[in-house]
Amino acid sequence: MIRDPNLRVVDLFCGAGGLSLGFRSAGFEIVGGIDSDVSSVQTYSENFGPSKAIAADLSQVSSTVVAKWLGVSRVDVIVGGPPCQGFSVAGKRIESDNRNDLYRHYLDIVGELQPSAVVIENVPTIRSLYGGRVAVEIEAGLSALGFEVATAVLNASHFGVPQARRRLFFVAVRSGLPHFTFPEPRSSAVVTCEDALSDLPSLAHEPGLPVTRYESKPATQYQRRMRRGSKLLYNHEAVLHKPETVRIISMVPDGGNYKSLPKHLHGTRKVNIAWTRMNSRKPSFTIDAGHNHHFHYSHNRVPTVRECARIQSFPDTFRFLGNRTSQYRQVGNAVPPRLAEAIAIEIMKVLT
Repeated sequence: MIRDPNLRVVDLFCGAGGLSLGFRSAGFEIVGGIDSDVSSVQTYSENFGPSKAIAADLSQVSSTVVAKWLGVSRVDVIVGGPPCQGFSVAGKRIESDNRNDLYRHYLDIVGELQPSAVVIENVPTIRSLYGGRVAVEIEAGLSALGFEVATAVLNASHFGVPQARRRLFFVAVRSGLPHFTFPEPRSSAVVTCEDALSDLPSLAHEPGLPVTRYESKPATQYQRRMRRGSKLLYNHEAVLHKPETVRIISMVPDGGNYKSLPKHLHGTRKVNIAWTRMNSRKPSFTIDAGHNHHFHYSHNRVPTVRECARIQSFPDTFRFLGNRTSQYRQVGNAVPPRLAEAIAIEIMKVLT
């Protein structure tokens, strides 16, 4: 594959920068990211160096203003994931939710900046909710701007991410460019939770304190990849649970959930994902954004921010800023960088 480091990418609704990191790994130049969440923008600024990190509500500014902020004469690719809470199975799914209309502002900016390719990521349910209206409008809007649009639901675990996370992608390229084809799943790419996390300190003797040093060597190829260039551990701090919570967690086996508990404990949490442990021998379920219902496969606690970042395929050199609640949200809402990289490689082929 020919890489062109001069191909420029702008990330809208960038969050911590999962899409940006994937595209940077594939050889693109990251111009900047924009998000309304201040902590996410701080994280973005910390990890993307000279790239611009702008805190702004894209629903409140015009596309011409955005273009002026970025200060570049050419943008080759626009990527982004307009917030999905209005569509998510985990959300209330209210059609009038203002977040459901943010994709329209995204399309306005695409029309202003005139890139050669566009990537929009969201939850798969937008193809069915509200009669599929939003998905149809996104495709029609991109087509009206001169793009040929391809869509697919991809599972991150098929692309070297230790997480069975399904996401819908719209990829649009300018009419006249070569046809875009989504990357093929790789069965050999499956990474388990244990493959991803077994080298990280257990924190059993450091409750509530951040651990900054590795205590063992990497044991798998994935761990070696995640630790490349990293000398210190960031964001590895255990959540302190009440003794009763720890006792209940300890009763759930590797890969189990509330059904593994005595019946009188089944109703202690009123959600169907309660008391769920990761399965050490499989990729993780989709990690949440810090709701404390999912637990480490062997330790009696929720995963740390760093462990969640590993499950998302963020390398250990990537540092999350803000308070811990915000860090969990940033990690949980991100596009897994290795999945983003797989898409970016295919786009690079089209543009070069």
